[in-house]
Amino acid sequence: MEKEHIAIVGAGLVGSMQACYMAQRGYRVSVFERRGDIREAEIVAGKSINLALSDRGFRALAGIGMEEAIRQISIPMKGRMIHDVEGNLNFQPYSKDGKCIYSVSRGGLNQLLLERADEYEDVSLHFNEKCKDFDLRNNSITFKNTETGAITTHHFDRIFGTDGAFSAVRGRLQKTDRFNYSQEYLTHGYKELEIPPLPGGKHRMEVNALHIWPRGEYMLIALPNLDGSYTVTLFFPFEGKVSFDTLNSDAAVMEFFSTTFPDALEHMPNLMEDFNTNPTSSLVMIKCFPWHYDDAVCLMGDAAHAIVPFYGQGMNAGFEDCTYFNDLMDTHNSDWEVVLKEYSRIRKPAGDAILELAVRNYIEMRDLTADPRFVLQKKIEKRFALQHPHLWMPLYEQVTFSHIPYEDALERGDIQNGIMKRVMDRDDIEDVWDSAEIEEAIIAEVQRLQLEAL
Repeated sequence: MEKEHIAIVGAGLVGSMQACYMAQRGYRVSVFERRGDIREAEIVAGKSINLALSDRGFRALAGIGMEEAIRQISIPMKGRMIHDVEGNLNFQPYSKDGKCIYSVSRGGLNQLLLERADEYEDVSLHFNEKCKDFDLRNNSITFKNTETGAITTHHFDRIFGTDGAFSAVRGRLQKTDRFNYSQEYLTHGYKELEIPPLPGGKHRMEVNALHIWPRGEYMLIALPNLDGSYTVTLFFPFEGKVSFDTLNSDAAVMEFFSTTFPDALEHMPNLMEDFNTNPTSSLVMIKCFPWHYDDAVCLMGDAAHAIVPFYGQGMNAGFEDCTYFNDLMDTHNSDWEVVLKEYSRIRKPAGDAILELAVRNYIEMRDLTADPRFVLQKKIEKRFALQHPHLWMPLYEQVTFSHIPYEDALERGDIQNGIMKRVMDRDDIEDVWDSAEIEEAIIAEVQRLQLEAL
């Protein structure tokens, strides 16, 4: 019996991952990518935000035998290092028991995933192939080769759209009946910069931390790289009194950085070259539903749920799409019609929830991480979670260090935040925050809510 032929449109992170999972299940897989083969290209800075791998992503990597290989090219980050305007540092651990997220190069990770996919005999990779259209009546896709101009049409049994926020596959589904779609841009964009390594390849700052310079309406972050450098990203308004529009000269850029990010500037000898060379990019949020069409087409990753990068979960959520899909194939004995319906039903709430969490986390990172009351609230939560782990798991740990569905984490986080708001409203909280009285008050709140839920 001839193997079913799967098309995967988009050879980015999620597409490469899904190709491996489908090949492991015995399908014949053809992967099409509009760009050239990233394995033959130099990884260029300035095009993409560095990535933070966490538990959900590593679970997917483990499923294709890649977890340890990716850990080897990643740097553990144990917490946020907050930089204030005066250059003072405040380290905020991510976890009560030392759990980490991992900084990894998007390009380097993509290269290794493609190499893994290419190891499967039944996987073929096709580059410089731009999806022009596909016919939903017979599952045929038409591609145009961007180098030769050749037009080809191929028929497939199933099609996965993993071709990013501006997916051609999703664009075709948008023309079908009762397909819902929305997109929204943030008023802020981003620009990538760099902190180069010291001579000998040493890092200039604490290596095992995600560095944040929170400044209210904007912020700077830096993630460490293996070569001793940091990928630095400025999140900044497009328009306004202080914005990309007003940083319109070298003098304006230097004055802004010297007054706003002085301790970062001293590590950025190539600031002006980076600022003038690297693009200013936008941040888009996309929702759609359903994530499938009949028993033949499926959307994954940004094609289904493009989010902003402020929880470090975009890639992790996309990888989790692959593990959920694989689990559903096991549960429903590869019944494509049932699997695709269940995949849409289960993953849509998760996609909406992580988008909401990411937007909220941007406000937290830029506005609250330097706020003494916010820092105190997190200390109270962390202390209580250490003493009563069966009653309290901080929201960040639910999202980053567990496999709790995103929508459940969002709901639990809102409940916990309500409890903490009442605790923080006490006039004497700064004096009694670590007392038995506060501990008992939180226990009483948690138990009251548990009883109400019965």
